Amino acid sequence: MEDEEFAGAQAAGGYAKEMSAAYQVKQAELVSAHLKRQDIVITTALIPGRPAPRLVSADQVASMGPGSVIVDLAVEQGGNVEGARAGAVVRTPGGVTIIGDPNLAGRVASDASALYARNLLAFSALLLDKEGRFAPDFEDEILKASLVVRGGTVTHPALAA
Repeated sequence: MEDEEFAGAQAAGGYAKEMSAAYQVKQAELVSAHLKRQDIVITTALIPGRPAPRLVSADQVASMGPGSVIVDLAVEQGGNVEGARAGAVVRTPGGVTIIGDPNLAGRVASDASALYARNLLAFSALLLDKEGRFAPDFEDEILKASLVVRGGTVTHPALAA
């Protein structure tokens, strides 16, 4: 909702300030129109020092199709979504899943690290033969694409002179 009130919505420190009741009604109507067409919704709204604003009502959740997923990243401060519970995955009677994982953002780094570690393990397996000895197959397309220098000679086509 980009109107005159929206233009002055930023408070000191760059945070959003609370909007008027009239603005919230207009915003809810707009959100309702969009929610019923969405399969995935992620909410993140927080106001420092206050409970998270309720942005998605139970009626709005019910308007979404079966199999839809909502991730409430503000669940630790009360949540943006009615029905969200911290530390729980809630499935509504209409088939909408509301994910209320606390500190989800803090867990992403460990997941990314685990994925990277798995990629390194899979890559290193390309350098070994079946008995576990170092025996890279430089004709393997992954090794060929990642090889930069071999025997003191630049082998990568993008770097070769």
